[in-house]
Amino acid sequence: MRYIESRLRKPSEPPSASPLLRRETFARTTLFASLTPIERQQIGSLAGERRFETGEILFYEGDPADGLWVIGEGAVKIAKLSPTGREIMLTVLAAPESVAEIPLFDGGPYPATVTAIQPVTAYFLHKEDFRRFCEEHPQVPLKVLAIAGRRLRQLVQLVELITFGSVRQRLAQVLLQAAEEQGGDLVHVPLTHEEIAARLGTVREVVSRNLARFQAEGFLRVVKRRVEILDSGALRREAETEF
Repeated sequence: MRYIESRLRKPSEPPSASPLLRRETFARTTLFASLTPIERQQIGSLAGERRFETGEILFYEGDPADGLWVIGEGAVKIAKLSPTGREIMLTVLAAPESVAEIPLFDGGPYPATVTAIQPVTAYFLHKEDFRRFCEEHPQVPLKVLAIAGRRLRQLVQLVELITFGSVRQRLAQVLLQAAEEQGGDLVHVPLTHEEIAARLGTVREVVSRNLARFQAEGFLRVVKRRVEILDSGALRREAETEF
């Protein structure tokens, strides 16, 4: 059933988004940034377009890896399910970013489920088109290796945190990372408490309790989906606590 659903989700309709968005997406995505404008136009013209609302699935873990996804707008979460149905969030990717590069080379299925956490505009490159393009542009596979290496490091860090770190420490690190990415102490958190819990390997109630403790201790202030970091030094000391 999932295979049928996945096949139905693959975009086949003509592109409908702004041509400017398509150009900017392929120009700013790490995988294609080193190409010439003409080369980016070539690869971009091969991609079908698809829109996803918040909560919609781009693809499921175990689906045949039919192609590469490039996120042009919005953000997605990458997660795995345990045999008991518990979700572990591996990472969150915000546009512009590519998703599912490695399965196109090893021939395996998609290794995780990707879900839109904001409205998403995505471009789908069929694996045969992508492979032919890689044969003509050998710098692109090298970029794939660099991206794979970066994500492997993130996974190793996640394993270390879930295995050895406390929930309090892991939560402090997530907040500091979001602040660094957004360039300030007023952080918009694109995840619900339940989604943060999945990322930390715990449950929603524990996340809410620790956020309340951080607020009571004067580390931060929480207003709906925004967190204002009041004492970044204290939060960083919490994040850097030895395992």
